Amino acid sequence: MMGPEYEFKKIYDEYYSRILQYLTRIGGPHDAEDMAQDVFDKINNGLGGFQGKSKLSTWIFRIATNTAIDRSRSAAFKQKKEHIAIEDGTEHQAACTSASNKSPVTDQLVVRKEMSDCVNEFIDNLPPDYKTVIVLSELEGLTNKEIAEILGTSLENVKIRLHRARAKLKAALNAGCDFYYND
Repeated sequence: MMGPEYEFKKIYDEYYSRILQYLTRIGGPHDAEDMAQDVFDKINNGLGGFQGKSKLSTWIFRIATNTAIDRSRSAAFKQKKEHIAIEDGTEHQAACTSASNKSPVTDQLVVRKEMSDCVNEFIDNLPPDYKTVIVLSELEGLTNKEIAEILGTSLENVKIRLHRARAKLKAALNAGCDFYYND
């Protein structure tokens, strides 16, 4: 029997926005809502069987990760991904043009957004195993042990993947992003 600490509404309220943000980062914004609903359907259906052998958050992130992996492997997802329109960049150009007429604080915000967009683009282009560990570690703030439990792999494997992912990301960022530094 599940105790009051595992009440679905409480879990939903506590974790929904975090899981939605996580799924947006690893699966993209187009399917994040649908995946989040799938995740919470699975949580609701499986809550009675949750035995507490791992932390609740670890169990939830594992469900979210597996849902994202399953979605990325589906034929419908692969076909949909080919048809997503690429922005023409006019909004970005307009923001940059108008930024030259604004205060230095606005300029800093535009530069920070450009740098953030560049970093996120390179994170999105990492292989799935690397992208997942980077998002879980750096953006979600989970420990290596929690990541190992979520991914169902060893702690050493997580450390290796994280090291390789950081090295690959650093190399890509050095080659592809212009960073601005304050004097």
